[in-house]
Amino acid sequence: MRKKELALEIIERLKKEYPDAGCTLDYDQAWKLLVSVRLAAQCTDARVNVVVEGLYEKYPDMYALAEAPVEEIEKIVRPCGLGHSKARDISACMKMLCEEYGGKVPDSFDELLKLPGVGRKSANLIMGDVFGKPAIVTDTHCIRLTNRMGLVDGIKDPKKVEMALWKIIPPEEGSDFCHRLVYHGRDICTARTKPYCDQCCLQDICPKIGVK
Repeated sequence: MRKKELALEIIERLKKEYPDAGCTLDYDQAWKLLVSVRLAAQCTDARVNVVVEGLYEKYPDMYALAEAPVEEIEKIVRPCGLGHSKARDISACMKMLCEEYGGKVPDSFDELLKLPGVGRKSANLIMGDVFGKPAIVTDTHCIRLTNRMGLVDGIKDPKKVEMALWKIIPPEEGSDFCHRLVYHGRDICTARTKPYCDQCCLQDICPKIGVK
């Protein structure tokens, strides 16, 4: 089976397995997703969802957060790890949104990349979830699973994985596909234990590349 054919089959099976899969970070405004995705680096989404409650209780909108001392932001977000750098990026990002974008999150990939603390993964997440545009979010689950499934060949660099997937994943499927990989990676195709291949909906078509 060629990679594109394999990708389409995997997409359809994961749709049936996880029909309601979506972003596991809680947010009701675009700027909040920017904050959460920055905090999620090397931290679980579940912890981020708890921590941001306290952050927004004290700083309820983008402008309040932009004016908040970095030290105060750091105190609140410290449980997510890397508190100083994350607080610094969040503060700078909110300031830039307020001062240069009129308090609105830009819907351009290149403009998103200009924001402090925003890389390709974060920009793709915003493009797909907030604006409904084509996106491929190459997080750790995406990289691990697409290598195991044979959609990419031994590539670990996030940007290279993203570029390889753009060639075989239909643009309109990319965002939801990556969300479903997160669910599948947590439940079945796990990282810290041996994958539960006997329970996998892909077991008959997955070459299990890289599985140990």
